[in-house]
Amino acid sequence: RGSAAASGWVYDLGQNASGIARLTVTGPRGSVVRIVPAELLNADSTANQKATGKPYYWEYTLGGNGTRETWQPRFTYYGFRYLQIEGAVPEGQPNPDNLPVINAITGLHTRNAMQKVGSFTCSNELFRRIDTLIDWAIQSNLASVFTDCPHREKLGWLEEAHLMGNSMRYTYDIGSLYRKIIGDMADAQTADGLIPEIAPEFTVFGEPFRDSPEWGSSSILVPWYLYQWYGDKTALEQAWPMMKRYMHYLGEKAQDHLLYEGLGDWYDIGPKRPGVSQLTPRGVTASTLYYYDLGIMAKVAALLGGNGEAYTHEAELVAEAFNRKFFDARTGQVAGGSQTANAMALFTGIVPKKYRDTVMANIVRDLKNRNNSLTAGDIGFRYLLKTLDLGGRPDLIYAMNSRTDVPGYGYQLARGATALTESWQAYPSVSNDHLMLGHIMEWFYAGLAGIVCLDSPMHSTIRPEPVGDIQWARADYHSPYGLISSHWKRTPGIFDLDVTIPANTTATVYLPAPKNAVITEGWKLIALRPDVRLIKHDSGRAVFELGPGSYNFRSITTNAVSGKKMESIYEKVKTPYKYGLVMTLPDKNK
Repeated sequence: RGSAAASGWVYDLGQNASGIARLTVTGPRGSVVRIVPAELLNADSTANQKATGKPYYWEYTLGGNGTRETWQPRFTYYGFRYLQIEGAVPEGQPNPDNLPVINAITGLHTRNAMQKVGSFTCSNELFRRIDTLIDWAIQSNLASVFTDCPHREKLGWLEEAHLMGNSMRYTYDIGSLYRKIIGDMADAQTADGLIPEIAPEFTVFGEPFRDSPEWGSSSILVPWYLYQWYGDKTALEQAWPMMKRYMHYLGEKAQDHLLYEGLGDWYDIGPKRPGVSQLTPRGVTASTLYYYDLGIMAKVAALLGGNGEAYTHEAELVAEAFNRKFFDARTGQVAGGSQTANAMALFTGIVPKKYRDTVMANIVRDLKNRNNSLTAGDIGFRYLLKTLDLGGRPDLIYAMNSRTDVPGYGYQLARGATALTESWQAYPSVSNDHLMLGHIMEWFYAGLAGIVCLDSPMHSTIRPEPVGDIQWARADYHSPYGLISSHWKRTPGIFDLDVTIPANTTATVYLPAPKNAVITEGWKLIALRPDVRLIKHDSGRAVFELGPGSYNFRSITTNAVSGKKMESIYEKVKTPYKYGLVMTLPDKNK
């Protein structure tokens, strides 16, 4: 869609994405056509590059052979939705100065060619749009590294690798790029063990943009996650020297076992414009991740045949120092009680076990006092989501992310964003295609749809979370062993769950079903299915241990279904030849 602007013609391609422009043009020899890409427009409808790096443009000099000429740049790309063309006129428009004629202009999206391995959808339109919003930011920042943005910097800021990696791995096969990032971090590591905030370190920033443990912790977490998700022990072994050197560096930097340097909860929502952490004091996010890193180091040491006791001992000292410094046992608040402080302390387990319920209650209270609006930033938001999910409060995740009137995903969409923006507030003064803050994608797959893959690619957990007004959800994930799928829908009194488990793996499936529910798999009663092992009922769910295959579970709550409908259900089950079943139905009145 093209329109005239003060300095040329502006085309709206409808989607903000990484890429280049392809120009088809006819005109006099030697004429120069300039293309200016932009994410946003100024008030006068001209290209706005204030937040994305300027001046940036492509120029083409015509050969003037009298035929259409098609050209596109080869060695550079940018992030844009709009293309401002100067020195040419669209075909069919008045052209008194005999300028070149634009026959066609096309936006070509560019990204890393890694395979797409997952898909998600659900009955909630806003959540579908949020998933697409995040996916465009992911695609636009898949290059030889996970870039922060596809225009002004294109740098591999490392916090994205471990925080957004948990979302991206459900949608794309990021294993090879993870291995490459491990090499980049090893190459960028300094003589004293520092892992800088970007890798490769194309430029050396001043503090606090070089030494943040929340960023450097990717040197610990990325190799560990690669092992958990893809079973790659070799990469973990190769990364081990780098990991040990970085942990030694952090130990040398620690003050009474705590870390205070860095950016903290970058771009949280506070009283000022976003930037360095506002609501969470220095030391909280760095020290909780230091504690988390130490626990992982102890596991890796044992896995590789070593001894992790030194890491376990240091973790205990970090926890003691952290709780003395930041935790108020009387109120159950961490460092004043920001969403990030409380959530990260809970997720990492640094708070004493006996106080964790109180800390969780404080998170819930804070959200409710804010009418379910978020304040957590780049570092804390993933841990807020994980804490609520693990704490059995998906209702709050739903409520917090179902809004368009306060900063968040819906707010960005309501302001016209087509890719995830750098700030929750969708400010025009920052990047509007940015790879951070997209952590709810992980919950879409692992929480809402319920595909949880932890510890080993050979075992998965399927635990769907029906919540809010969502009537159905579907997620497919092509794991290293094959397709894992979780498709569910609910109608009054009935919950249907279709599950696929790949060959040579196992799964634990949590089917929403009260104890009085009638449960079938493929219309056969569970009691008559020795291959479908019910191991327990847990918090309103029937829990099964399953081997490879495709399963069709149905949970029918007898007191929620009308007598007539229940009669129909039993009628189907007790007519074996019509429905291909061979079974004897228990007395339906029992």
